[in-house]
Amino acid sequence: MSKPLQYLYTQPNATGQLRSEMSDFKVFEKLPFAPCGEGEHLFIHLRKTGANTLVVARELAKYFKVKEGLVSYAGLKDRFAVTEQWFGIHLPGKAIYDLSNLAIEGVEVLSQQRHNKKLRIGALSGNHFELVLRNVSNPDDVLRRWAAVSQFGVPNYFGEQRFGINGGNLERALELFQGKKVKDKKKRGLYLSAARSEIFNQIISTRIENNQFEALQTGDVFMLSGTQSVFLADEIDATIRQRFQEKDIDLTAALWGAGELMSQGESQNLEQQVAEGYADFCQGLAKFGLKQERRRIRLSLTQGSIKAVDDTITLSFFLPSGCYATTILRELISYQDMTERAVN
Repeated sequence: MSKPLQYLYTQPNATGQLRSEMSDFKVFEKLPFAPCGEGEHLFIHLRKTGANTLVVARELAKYFKVKEGLVSYAGLKDRFAVTEQWFGIHLPGKAIYDLSNLAIEGVEVLSQQRHNKKLRIGALSGNHFELVLRNVSNPDDVLRRWAAVSQFGVPNYFGEQRFGINGGNLERALELFQGKKVKDKKKRGLYLSAARSEIFNQIISTRIENNQFEALQTGDVFMLSGTQSVFLADEIDATIRQRFQEKDIDLTAALWGAGELMSQGESQNLEQQVAEGYADFCQGLAKFGLKQERRRIRLSLTQGSIKAVDDTITLSFFLPSGCYATTILRELISYQDMTERAVN
C-alpha cells in the first residue's frame, strides 16, 4: 500500500545496528512547564526500560484504583528503549503517596509532584534523544551526513512506529473506514493517525521527487517558527525568501481531514494528486471528524552532537514534540533495528 519514501540526501551508504541493547535508545521527555506543587492531579516522573506507555498507564490506574481515563500522559514513547516521561493521575485531595511499593516491570519512580491541571496529549516541548549505533560500516559517511542534517534538517516524515509492525496500522485503518467497529478509542486514534500520516509523508516525498522540497512557490502555506500559526503566501517575494532562509518560517503540507485545502496553485495540485491515491483514507478521515490542518515539512534538530569511536557512533539531539528520531536516522544510515529482528 505504501510507496517508498524519497531521501533528501540520497540513500545512505553506511549500514549499522540500532538498539543492540535497550540502553542504546534513550529518550528524555521535556515538559514546557514545571508542576506547581498543588492541585487535583498527581504528576509522576518515571524511567521506563522496555515498558509500553499504554501498559504503564493501565497499571497506574490499577495501583491508584481509578478508571484508566483518569491517567494521562503527554505522548507515547518507544517501548524498546530507556525513556523518562511524566504521567498524570486525577486524584482530588491533598493525600501524599508513598510510591515505594509501586511495582511495575521495567519502571522506576524518579519524582512526584502535584499540579492544578491535567497532563494532556501533546503538552510537550519535545524530547532529547541519546542513540548508539553499533557495527557501523562507514563511520566517515555518517559524519559527513550528520554535518548536512545538522545544518539543513531532514524531511519531517512520521516515523515507522506510527504505522505499527509491518505497517499494520494502515491495514486496520482501512478496515475501520470499511465499517469494522473498533471500540477501543485509543486504538481507533492510532489507526486514524496512521492513515493521515501516510498521506502527509507521501506529499513530502513527492515534493522531493519533483525537486520542490525547498522550491518556494505562490500558493505555499508557511508556518511560523516555534508556533503552529500558518499563513498563505500570495506572492513569493524577497522577504519571504529571506525569512525562509533564516528559518523564521517553514513550508508545510496537509494533514488530511474535512474542509478545503489551505494551499493554492501548484502546491494544492500536488497535494490533491497525492490524496487521490488514498481516496478511502481521505473520505474516512473526514467521516471520523478530522479537519484539514498543516504540519511543517522540514525537521530541524537542536543541541546536536556526534561521537565516533571505531565502528560505534553516539548521537545526541533535541526534537520538537511530535517528531521522530528515526526520521533523523534514516538520512544518516541504513540501520537494522535489532528489536524488530527479535520480534519477527
